Amino acid sequence: MSSTGDKIKGKANEVIGKVKQSIGDATDNDRLKDEGLQQEVKGEAQQLKGGAKDALKKGVDKV
Repeated sequence: MSSTGDKIKGKANEVIGKVKQSIGDATDNDRLKDEGLQQEVKGEAQQLKGGAKDALKKGVDKV
């Protein structure tokens, strides 16, 4: 997957995770809150992966 694709999917997972956490808070559903937190963390990791790919590509392009 491209760095842009990783960043987009990461942001989407992060936002969906936050929404799940909010719904879990509103409905007092601990499972949904935990699931949302996990999805948010996954999204943050995907965005970092995309950033690392960009940095690597820019480093290779300089050579």
